[in-house]
Amino acid sequence: MYALIVALVVVSGVVIANRGYKNETPEKLTPKPISAAEREAAMKQWEATPAGIKFKEWEASPAGQKVYAAEAKIRKHLTDSTNMEAVVTSLSLPPGSRLGFGVMVRINGDDYILNFAPEKSQLEQLHSLKVNDKIIIRSRNVSHAPKYAYPIVAGDYVERDGKIIYKRVPRKDGC
Repeated sequence: MYALIVALVVVSGVVIANRGYKNETPEKLTPKPISAAEREAAMKQWEATPAGIKFKEWEASPAGQKVYAAEAKIRKHLTDSTNMEAVVTSLSLPPGSRLGFGVMVRINGDDYILNFAPEKSQLEQLHSLKVNDKIIIRSRNVSHAPKYAYPIVAGDYVERDGKIIYKRVPRKDGC
């Protein structure tokens, strides 16, 4: 009987100890950042794929050069996050686009896609935009894709008639 009680106490102790150990959160492993050489090798490998070849051809084409030239015109405003004056030219995006909500704008004579990631509460204010509205834009990011003939400006801040109609809400997860 004594042996059974001792065995039961030992087994219970082991089970409780293992349970407590499993509840501890292990340290998160941070991924090792890739080196510049690894990044360059991955880029060269991608450029050899059909998608990479098609992208390089688009970059060298007149359409790609036009997009890059338009991006260069607003680059200083983007890096400094300063105001850009724009005119709304269309309330819809080009046919077939899958960018979500956005409008077409003209900045310094070039057309751009102004893309938003609005909260539901901000949609009503953005839907109040009309063609030929003069707006002030601030952004920190511009992108491009061969599918679109225009640079894609990520809208961070939009003002019309001195009133803020859109301000990007920072993500809650910190990125």
